[in-house]
Amino acid sequence: MKSTLQGVPLFQLYGENQAWPGTDLLHCESIPARSRLHHWEIRPHQHADLFQLLYVQRGHAEVEIEGVRSTLDEAAIQVVPPLTVHGFRFSADIQGHVLTFGTALVTELEQRLGTPLGVLTNAACYPLGSDRLHLRCLIDTLQQEYQGNAPARATLLEALVTALMVWISRQQPGQAPRNRDERDRQLLGQFLRLVEAHYREHLPVETFAERLKVPSLQLNQLCRALSGQTALQVIHQRLLLEARRNLVYTRMSIGQLSDSLGFSDPTYFARFFKRLSGQTPNGYRRSVLGR
Repeated sequence: MKSTLQGVPLFQLYGENQAWPGTDLLHCESIPARSRLHHWEIRPHQHADLFQLLYVQRGHAEVEIEGVRSTLDEAAIQVVPPLTVHGFRFSADIQGHVLTFGTALVTELEQRLGTPLGVLTNAACYPLGSDRLHLRCLIDTLQQEYQGNAPARATLLEALVTALMVWISRQQPGQAPRNRDERDRQLLGQFLRLVEAHYREHLPVETFAERLKVPSLQLNQLCRALSGQTALQVIHQRLLLEARRNLVYTRMSIGQLSDSLGFSDPTYFARFFKRLSGQTPNGYRRSVLGR
């Protein structure tokens, strides 16, 4: 899905006119895999609800964050929060990976670690220093597991991502928002976390707004401005993602899945799924499992 915000391209993944790929909450690829297709340059763009980590193992990278340019000539991890305008230019010998993950995974990680991952809300670069070999091994293993289909793949991916988040969270304490843009982004982050905790309950937008202590109109305007969707569409997209994941990774019947997601009856769930995805639940399950 692609839209624009103040003239800046808004992509789910750079250069892809599609929604979040597949059902994994994590996307991992090498820097050359995508940048080579764009002549080693990723033009400035932003993601509505995705966090990214740019891991540079070796080579040269020019990083542009909100119009400010810097260079990386040593092993480092660049954090790119949602809605941050960013672009990259790489040398042809660049080695490293880009990790992309959504709010659902961040929320899971925060629950697992028992603390908010405030370090992910600020764009910052962290040189790896003496940890470079440790991080290289961790991220290389993560990439191999992500591309494979070995037993307990999801469990190992969770462990590896958790270890990576622990390292990043130790680099810098959370910071208070400095201006209105940052406050708006943090408010959207709070809303996304509430959605993650309550999307199965089908709460009205007004309830979310009350818990955030803002008018529902303001919440809708904020969601439209920063994500290109209404608050209700954000909730529905989270339900759709969970439905897709269960259709692929479980053997639930449509009735069981409907109940687990809080729908009043399977027929209503099937209509909801087809309206948002263009396929029936069974049709989606057959098409994905067939691939």
